[in-house]
Amino acid sequence: MASHLTRALLSSPPSSAAAAATASAAAALLSSTSPLPAARFLQLHAHLLRTGLLLLPLAPTAASAFLSLAAASLPSHRALPVLLHHLALAPETLPSTFRLNAILRSLRGPDALRFLRRARALGRRGNAFSLSIVLGHCRALAHARQLHANVVAEGHSPDALLATSLVSSYAACGDGDSARKVFDEMPVRDTVAWNVLITCYTRNRRTKDALKLFDAMRGGENGAEPDDVTCILLLQACTSLGALDFGEKVWEYAVNHGYGGELKVRNSLITMYTKCGCVDKAYQVFCETPKKSVVTWSAMISGLASNGFGKDAISAFEEMGRSGVAPDEQTFTGVLSACSHSGLVDEGFKFFDIMCYEYQLKPNVHHYGCMVDLMGRAGLLDQAYELVVKDMRVAPDATIWRTLLGACRIHGHIDLGERVINHLIELKAQQAGDYVLLLNTYAAVEDWGKVAEVRKLMKEKGIQTTPGCTTVELNGEIHEFIAADASHPRKAEIYEKLDEINKHLRIAGYVPNVSSELHDLDSEGKECALAYHSEKLAIAFALLVTPQHRPIRLAKNLRVCVDCHNFTKVFSGVYHRLVIVRDRTRFHHFKEFQCSCNDYW
Repeated sequence: MASHLTRALLSSPPSSAAAAATASAAAALLSSTSPLPAARFLQLHAHLLRTGLLLLPLAPTAASAFLSLAAASLPSHRALPVLLHHLALAPETLPSTFRLNAILRSLRGPDALRFLRRARALGRRGNAFSLSIVLGHCRALAHARQLHANVVAEGHSPDALLATSLVSSYAACGDGDSARKVFDEMPVRDTVAWNVLITCYTRNRRTKDALKLFDAMRGGENGAEPDDVTCILLLQACTSLGALDFGEKVWEYAVNHGYGGELKVRNSLITMYTKCGCVDKAYQVFCETPKKSVVTWSAMISGLASNGFGKDAISAFEEMGRSGVAPDEQTFTGVLSACSHSGLVDEGFKFFDIMCYEYQLKPNVHHYGCMVDLMGRAGLLDQAYELVVKDMRVAPDATIWRTLLGACRIHGHIDLGERVINHLIELKAQQAGDYVLLLNTYAAVEDWGKVAEVRKLMKEKGIQTTPGCTTVELNGEIHEFIAADASHPRKAEIYEKLDEINKHLRIAGYVPNVSSELHDLDSEGKECALAYHSEKLAIAFALLVTPQHRPIRLAKNLRVCVDCHNFTKVFSGVYHRLVIVRDRTRFHHFKEFQCSCNDYW
C-alpha cells in the first residue's frame, strides 16, 4: 500500500492543480486503508513528511485521514507524539468531530485525554461522545473529576450515555460515593446504568450494596429491570460473599424471565454453587447444560478442586477430553489445583507435562503457583524453591513466594521461610500476612524471641494485620463476625450459646490447640484468646438461627487456623451438623468429626 501511494504522490508535477489532485487521491487512499503494521506505517509517515503533503493547505482531508491511520496503526504511547506533532504543524487541518472520536477510540488512558485537550485548545471541541470515550479510558480520579467538570460546564449532564460513562469512570478509580452521586442525579437510568453501578460496588468490595440494587430494580419502578448481564453480575457478587440463598433468588428470576438458558448465566451459577460449597447443585446445572464451553468445564473442574474432590476433578478433566472440548490455561489451573489440594503429587507432574507437551501451552504464573503449592504441601520445599529460582520461565510474583512461605509454616522450615521473606522484600511486595506467616513459622517451633523480633519490626514499620472476618448469610442478609465481636445485636445469645458449645465439645474430647495463638501467653491465656475467634462466634450464631436440617455455611477472609479447624470437626460430630467453611484458599466440609480436606490444607 505504501509503495502504491508513493507512486501516486510522485507522478504529478508540483503545480497547484496537481497538488490538489494529489491531495484528493491521497485522502481517498488513506481513508480506505486498514491499520498498517507499525514499521510500514513509519515508512509511510517518512514519505509524507518528505513530500510535504500533510502541510498542503489544500489537503485537510488527507491530513485528517492520516491522523486516524496513525492512531489505528501505532501503539497508543507511540501514536500520541505523532498526532500532537501534526496538530502543531497544521492546526488548520484539524480532524472532523467524527475523525476525532475515531482517534480517541484508538488511544488509551491519559493519551486520549492529552489528545482531546490539544484538539480543544486548537478549536476542535468534539461532542458529548468525545468525553464519553475519554472517560472510558480514565483510571485516574483527578482526570475523572476534571472531565466531570467539563460535562457539567458544557451542559451535557442530561446525556444518559455520558452519565453512565461517568459512573463507570468513578468506579474504575475506586470512588464509589461519587459514582453513586452521579447515578442518583441521572434523570433516566436504563439497565446499563444499573449494571454499571452494580459493577462499581462489586469492584470496590461493597458487595452487599450491589445485592441491594437487585431488589431496587425488580418490578421496573425505578426505570429498568434486571437483564441477563445483571444476573451474571449479581451471581458473581453472591459468589464473592458466599450468599447462596440470594444467588438462588437471582437464578429463579433469570429462569422466570427467559435468561436461564444463557450459557454465561449458567456458567456463573455453576461457579456460585461451587463457591458456596454446593457441589451437587453445581454438578446438576453442569449436566443440564446442553452445549458446554471450555468455561463451563473449567468452572466445574475448579469447583470440584476447591471443594476437595480432587479425583472427581481429574475424572471431569478426562471426560472433557473425550467430549472434544480442548482445555485452556484456566482448565489446567483447575486440574493442577485439584492435585495440589488432594496431595496428588505424581498426577500433578503428569498434567503439567500434558499441558506443556501435548497441548503446547506455556505455563503461566498460576500454573507454577499450583506446582509450588503441590510440592510445598507434600514437604518437597527445597525442590519447590529450586523450581522458582531456576526452572520457572516467567518471573515469580509475590503470590508464588507467599505460597512457598505458607509451606514453610506448615513444615516449620525456618531458614527457607526467612529466605522467602527476603525475596518478597526485594519485590517490595511484602504485606502484613507475610509477616504473620513468618510469625506462625517461628511460633510452631516455639521460638518466641524471633516472634518478638518480627512483632517489633511490624510495629516499627506500621504494618497492620487484616482482622479475621467470618460471614453467615441469613434470609439474604450477611452477618459479619470478628474475634471477640461485641457489635452484633444478638451478642448476648451468641456468647451464651458458644459457652454451651464449648462445654459439650470438651466433654467429647476437644482440647484447644494453643499453637494457633501467636502471643507468648500461658496456656490459660492462650485458650481464652482462642475461645472467641470469628469462626466460633459465627458457628454459635448459625446454630441459633439455622434449622437442624440445613448445613451451616461460613465464609472467612483468611485461612482457617488449626484450632478452629479442630473445633469445627468436633462440633460437626457432637451436634450432627454439616458445616461448610470457605476460607481464603479452599472449602472445608465438616461432617461427623471429619473434614473433606483430611487435615491437608
